Amino acid sequence: MFDFDLFVIGGGSGGVRAARLAAEAGAAVALAEQSRMGGTCVIRGCVPKKLMVNAADFSDHFTDAPGFGWSVGETGFDWQRFRDAKDREILRLEQLYRSNLNRAGVKIFDQRAVLEDAHCVRLADGTRKSAKYVLIATGGFPYRPPVSGIEHAISSDDIFEVEALPERVLIVGGGYIACEFAGILNGMGCSVTQYYRGEQILRGFDLDIRQHVATAMKKRGIDLRLGADLECITKSAGRLAVTDKNGGTEEFDMVLAALGRRPNTEGLGLGTIGVELGPTGEVVVDAYSQSSVPSVFAVGDATDRINLTPVAIREGAAFAETIFNANRTVADHENVATAVFTRPEIGTVGLTEEAAARVTEVAVYRTEFRPLAAVLAGRDESVLMKLIVDCGNRRVLGVHIVGPVAGELIQLAAIAVKMQATKEDFDRTVAVHPTISEELVTMKTPVRITASPRPH
Repeated sequence: MFDFDLFVIGGGSGGVRAARLAAEAGAAVALAEQSRMGGTCVIRGCVPKKLMVNAADFSDHFTDAPGFGWSVGETGFDWQRFRDAKDREILRLEQLYRSNLNRAGVKIFDQRAVLEDAHCVRLADGTRKSAKYVLIATGGFPYRPPVSGIEHAISSDDIFEVEALPERVLIVGGGYIACEFAGILNGMGCSVTQYYRGEQILRGFDLDIRQHVATAMKKRGIDLRLGADLECITKSAGRLAVTDKNGGTEEFDMVLAALGRRPNTEGLGLGTIGVELGPTGEVVVDAYSQSSVPSVFAVGDATDRINLTPVAIREGAAFAETIFNANRTVADHENVATAVFTRPEIGTVGLTEEAAARVTEVAVYRTEFRPLAAVLAGRDESVLMKLIVDCGNRRVLGVHIVGPVAGELIQLAAIAVKMQATKEDFDRTVAVHPTISEELVTMKTPVRITASPRPH
């Protein structure tokens, strides 16, 4: 006889969804969270970051207003005032997560939990709880490189709680987190330098998107340095002297190391009880989120599949449906849309041109233009839209957008891609004018045909 049918370790989006649905299905459920309820997304990720993006965007609105006839007086940004408002909203969401669990009947333990065996969980206070199933939903943590002086840098978790904004900040990294914070801090008035060791930022995204965003970031005043990497950081008199691997040294007020995240699975006892872990500590699972130990499952960033909050929620829901409603359900990881809140914003779904061309011949439809609002404002920033179409069956394999509300647009485009819409389906759709999105259905002629490599 077990104490619980399900014990969830981790109170982020995936774990909370699984716990709540399992409890609503009649299971006895417990959840342990050593930090704040809501996980990365609510506390130190998507939500506070998007609020920061919203705050940064006001700098554009003030700059553009005269072009539309508005007289704008002196403006300034109060970080403390914003941070207090942001914290109140995060607290509200955290309490909402907690109340939803309580309403469903989930027993909450506000402490760390580790596995002692396949069915036994030990809490930080020394008590032990048994469960028929255990779900690992512990998310991820920021990676810190083994660089001298890295302890003087802050992480993407820390940026939300800084006491004051820096005058000069160095951001190290070229992924979406680094690029998002470069745009945010630039919009808030900081002087931003960004190091990325590779040839172009945003590895894994469509090449046209990567180049377009990099150019736009530079136009906004971000000192983006490709092929640059961190050698060491030295702190002196409150300033940080940063030496790069090319031998140059500069001083900054703050260094933000935004070099990606790793699965937060260390010290949970997983390896000890035989749970297979991958090279970065991710829990290796099958399509039903089951690990190599049959009673132990994992969802979300702890599995390092697609590290997005809505995916973790779908995985948690599929797990609960499979185990507690006897309805075997697989979370669908194909054609997952995503938004990157760089400035300008990215929305993308499906295959990049490079990935599609490796498997089939594709027609590439592409347009770049200055939106109406940018023309009047005098802003030198353009929108990029791109469709990747299979030349054989004419299916739209990928949609890529850079520009205002790209994240909103891609959610709708993702429905069409998921339904396997063809280019002719797009063409038959009457445009909504004047909008940015109308360009998605008015591109008639491909800019190029990209053939897949022929087998030898």
